[in-house]
Amino acid sequence: MRRIRRAKILATLGPASNEEKMIEELAKAGADVFRINMSHASHELMHQTVQRIRSVEARLKHPLGVLVDLQGPKLRVWKFAEGAVTLVAGQKFTLDSEKNDNGNSERVYLPHPEIIESVSVGDRLLLDDGKLQLKATKVGGGVIETEVVYGGKLSDKKGVSLPDTLLPTGALTEKDHADLLEGLKAEADWIALSFVQRPEDIIDVRKIVQGRAGVMAKIEKPQAIDRLEEIVKLSDAIMVARGDLGVELPLETVPGLQKRMIRMCRRYGKPVVVATQMLESMITAPVPTRAEVSDVSIAVFEGADAVMLSAESASGQYPIEAVATMNKVAVAVESDANYRNIIRAAQTEPEATAADAISAATRQVAETLDLAAIVTYTASGSTGIRAARERPSKPIIALSPNLRTIRRLSVVWGIHCVQTEDAVSLEDMVDRACVIAYQEGFARPGDRIAITAGVPLGTPGATNMLRIAFVRQDGAGSS
Repeated sequence: MRRIRRAKILATLGPASNEEKMIEELAKAGADVFRINMSHASHELMHQTVQRIRSVEARLKHPLGVLVDLQGPKLRVWKFAEGAVTLVAGQKFTLDSEKNDNGNSERVYLPHPEIIESVSVGDRLLLDDGKLQLKATKVGGGVIETEVVYGGKLSDKKGVSLPDTLLPTGALTEKDHADLLEGLKAEADWIALSFVQRPEDIIDVRKIVQGRAGVMAKIEKPQAIDRLEEIVKLSDAIMVARGDLGVELPLETVPGLQKRMIRMCRRYGKPVVVATQMLESMITAPVPTRAEVSDVSIAVFEGADAVMLSAESASGQYPIEAVATMNKVAVAVESDANYRNIIRAAQTEPEATAADAISAATRQVAETLDLAAIVTYTASGSTGIRAARERPSKPIIALSPNLRTIRRLSVVWGIHCVQTEDAVSLEDMVDRACVIAYQEGFARPGDRIAITAGVPLGTPGATNMLRIAFVRQDGAGSS
C-alpha cells in the first residue's frame, strides 16, 4: 500500500466507521492514522477499536497510526426549570454557585467554581459555541453578573468558552487522566491534549506518558497562541483545532494563525495536523463544496503534515467518499506546477547540528543527482522527521526495527514506513536499503538512492552519515 501523496490523512472513527470492514475500507481509501475521540468513546470501545485497527494493519501489511484524543475540560452551564430560556441583548444575566435545576431568564447555576474565581470584570463569556455572548459586569461572592451582548436561546448544559480568562486548572481532568492511562495501555501511538493553555500542560502529560506515545497539543485557546513557541517546542506534534479556535478568536484571524502554526512547526521539525470542518458538508452529501476543496488544498500547499476528518468519517453518511476526496485533493495539489515553489519558499534554515546539516544536504544531493529515493534508518523516529522537515521532492523511506516508531511516523509528511531489523554493518545497511527501496517500488535496478543514518548504528537521534548507493540488478546495493 504505497501512497502517491506526501500529506497524510487522519480519519476519526465513530458510529459510522468503527467496524473492522469499514476501517479497512478507509485505510484503502487513504487514511493513514485513525483518531478515537474520548468525548464519545468508553474505555471498552477504545480498546476494541484499537484491536480492529491492528487487525486491519496486519492484513494490509501497512502501518496505521492510532490517535487517542482526550476530551479536556468541558465547561457548561447547568439546567433551566423550563429546559431553555431566551436571552435578550442588553439584559442582565447572572451565573452563580447556587446548585439547583431552576435556572431562568435571570440566572443559572455554573458548576465550575474555578470560572467564578478567575473571571474579571470586562471578560467575555461565550455560550453554546459562541452563539451567545455575555460580558462580566460584576464579580465576587460566588457570582458573575453579566450583561448580554448577543442574545438567543440557551438550553440545558450548553458549553461556556472564556477567551479572555486564563483558568488556573490544567488541561488534564480526572476523566482525561483515566482515559490517558487506558490509551497508553492500548498502545496508542499519539495522545492529543485538548484545550492546552500553557507549556506546563504539556509537561504534566509528558511526565505520565514517559515516551510511550507522542504528545500532540491541540491549539484551540487564545492563551495557547500567546505562548505558542514554547508549546510547540515541548510537544511532539501540534493540531490546529480550528473549531474552538474560531469560537474564542475572531474567525478572520484563524487562517493566518493556521499559516503561522504550520510554518513554526516546520521550523522546529514538529508534525502539524490541520483539523475541523475540512469537508463538513460531506457529513450529509457525497461531494464537498468548492470552498472545502480549496480549504484542504491550502493546508496541503502550505506543507501541513496531515489533514483531518472529524464527523465526516465518524458519524457522516459518506465516510469512505470523504477520505477518498481528501486523498484526491492532496494528490492533485502535490502534482500542481506551483506546489514545489510554494513548499520551497517556506523552507527554513537547518539548525546548527550535524543531524540537521546531513538532512539538508541529503535533500540537496537527492534532488541535484535525481536519486530515486531517500532512505533513513531511524530508531526513535527523529531522523525520519528531520528528513521530512526538508520537504524533499524525492520519496522518503523510513526504516526502523521499532514498530512503535513506524506507527508514530505515519502522521509525518512524505514518509513511507517499513519495519526491518537493524543493520549489522555498513554493507548490510546499504544492501538492506536498496532491497527495500526496490521491493517497495521506489527504485529500479540502475537507480541510485541516498541513505542516511547514525553511526554507530542504533544510536537515537545521531544522524551523521550520508551514502549514495546503486541498486544492482538483484535489487541489492553497492556504494
